[in-house]
Amino acid sequence: MQCRLSTNGLLAVALLIAHLATAQTTATKTRYQNLNEALSAGAQLNGASGPRSVNWINSGNQFSFIDGQQTIKTLDPATQTETVVFDGRQHKFPGTDKPFNYGSFQWSKDSKNILFQSNFRPVYRRSGVSDYYVYSVVDKALKLVAKDAQTAELAPDGSKIGYERGGNLFVFDFATQQETQLTDDRNAGPAKPAFYNGRFGWAYEEEFGLAQAWEWSPDSKFIAFWQTDERQVPIYRMTDYRGFDEKYDSLPYPRVGDVNPTVRIGVIDVANRSLQWMNVALNDGYIPRIYWTSQEGQLALIHLNRKQNHLRLFMANGRTGEAQQIMEETSNTWIDVFDFFAGINHLIYFPAGVKEFYWVSDRGGYSHLYRYDYAGKLLNQITKGPWEVTYVHHIDPKAKKVFYTSTEAAPTERQLYVIDIDGRNKQRLTTVAGRHAVNFSPNGKFFIDRYSNVQTPTQVELRDISGKLLKPLETNTKVSEYVAAHTFAPKELSSFTTSDGQRIDISIIKPLDFDINKKYPVVLDIYGGPGAQSVYNEWASSGWHQWLAQSGYIVVGVNNRGSGGYGRDFEKIVYEKLGKYESQDFVEAARYMAALPYVDGNRMAIRGHSYGGYMSSYTMLTHPGVFRVSLVGAPVTDWRLYDSIYTERYMGLLPENEEKYKASAVTTYAKNLAGKMFIAHSTMDENVHVRNTFQLMNALEDAGKDADLRIYPPGAHGVAYNPASYQLLMQQYINYLEANLKSGAVN
Repeated sequence: MQCRLSTNGLLAVALLIAHLATAQTTATKTRYQNLNEALSAGAQLNGASGPRSVNWINSGNQFSFIDGQQTIKTLDPATQTETVVFDGRQHKFPGTDKPFNYGSFQWSKDSKNILFQSNFRPVYRRSGVSDYYVYSVVDKALKLVAKDAQTAELAPDGSKIGYERGGNLFVFDFATQQETQLTDDRNAGPAKPAFYNGRFGWAYEEEFGLAQAWEWSPDSKFIAFWQTDERQVPIYRMTDYRGFDEKYDSLPYPRVGDVNPTVRIGVIDVANRSLQWMNVALNDGYIPRIYWTSQEGQLALIHLNRKQNHLRLFMANGRTGEAQQIMEETSNTWIDVFDFFAGINHLIYFPAGVKEFYWVSDRGGYSHLYRYDYAGKLLNQITKGPWEVTYVHHIDPKAKKVFYTSTEAAPTERQLYVIDIDGRNKQRLTTVAGRHAVNFSPNGKFFIDRYSNVQTPTQVELRDISGKLLKPLETNTKVSEYVAAHTFAPKELSSFTTSDGQRIDISIIKPLDFDINKKYPVVLDIYGGPGAQSVYNEWASSGWHQWLAQSGYIVVGVNNRGSGGYGRDFEKIVYEKLGKYESQDFVEAARYMAALPYVDGNRMAIRGHSYGGYMSSYTMLTHPGVFRVSLVGAPVTDWRLYDSIYTERYMGLLPENEEKYKASAVTTYAKNLAGKMFIAHSTMDENVHVRNTFQLMNALEDAGKDADLRIYPPGAHGVAYNPASYQLLMQQYINYLEANLKSGAVN
């Protein structure tokens, strides 16, 4: 007698076999005893990231890195020889008996000096005040050159160090051992608060991604800088409510429609301290980027209008200030000048030795690379196809090749390619599936490849430009050993198609001891903001997710519409409609999961922080009944309360878009709450102000709706402010899920 099984029957058998094998394996492995133990396991699951603080030196023929705590070594890719160039244990702070320590370092272009940043005191997300020391590799001498400076950088020729201190710019000359002040109007007459040379305020730094507001010219003759005036920007004040006399911190913070910071670009001739302002009118817009070109004294400036949908590129003479617009680009949505989430600071490139620049633009529907001459004439489009160029690593004008990372293999992957500048002879250089992050040598001979995928923890490898492996730098065998000894729930990649025909990529982490005959609750752990991406083919390293899996939850990530990596139409469909399409995709992901035989569709939760907090609350209220629980961290609840640069980029201007702002506000839908909502925020959050949460609570209370609120007064945007408060916050999330999702009925 022959027995024939259907495809579904074969799948069921396969799942059963896999389940039995997994059950036998997990029964013998170590489990986490509590949430804190699981959170601490994140370090073991992440593993090592390979050489730290990589700096390519000697024209790219070697790279330096931190080994251990304070030792700097160099590695020669050709010979694979390692050499110690600085041993922090052998040095003390000059003039003291205190052991020397540092946070970061940079090399001079000639590789003869190292500039150390020490005693860092944070100011905003990327910036802080530090003391800077220079170490001579030849003389082995360590010297303090800039105290209490916010930024510092060695001149390309190694002769000087430039730095910004107290809102003015300075240089220190190594030959004369003298400091020279280059600007003095920060403190001209009465002190000018919120007025800086070479420093950004909060909004520019946060929303345009740079901490250093000045740049050396390649020949070390000039310094170009932003002068920032925030004196007319409204002041935001906040306190942590400690003590009996409240002390307030304050910062200029422009909300939607407020007066914005004004900036202008100056160029200083360092030799004679002459200053020239570039003749580019701001007109209530922005100058988010400046670039020195390959022409002596020539500066390129990018200007964006306030809506950030009209970009103009100027070429300016650094000596005269004369500026000429050479090209422009307009959009029906917004135009990007950097990628915050991918850590990509620039989308335009001016390689040395050639009068050409290269621009990553999505004008054709996907982000691709375009080549121009200095007159603004398009020479050719280099890359084409239904995929995105995400990072340009190296442009070699002599060999006429470009090395770049793209999504061509899959939107959930990042792979390295090389192509001729005429668009021919494209070749893929990384071959292993996964998310690759590449660090390219400036001479174009070598690259460090850091990657992982859902089956493989982080691997770090040194390769040449043909892709040949020269040396494994990190294999993370300890991660593999840890996973072999401890229970581990791997990430699975999947997808579904929405009711309006859009494919959505998701990730799924199933519970330990997964049983296809049981029905499990689901937690959507989301972010969702424009340009962000939550799901990659990368190693699952979150201890929080592992604890959820061990506690019997399915954890789902979603690349909703608005995410980067999928093309212009997928990402920018959210323009002037923040919340609408993202929430639809989260709801459809929940319904897709609910249709699976092992999911309990009546026990669904959504959790997010920051933009994710906005989405977890907005989705809960605009689609009542889909989710039983919403965990909300530091949410924007009305975009009219958030900063102008970010919000107007995606929502347009007031008053013309007033109704669209109302439609995107969480508070608008407070009366719809049908389930349990937990909100956590800090009164010292300088990014998303706690006023957002208080207005949501007020709207809920006006509607007679109950939500659970936790305030962490000292915390910043992360809410938690130390290990104990972080563990408490995550435990509160778990307790809330246990009480209201696993077993609790909705009140």
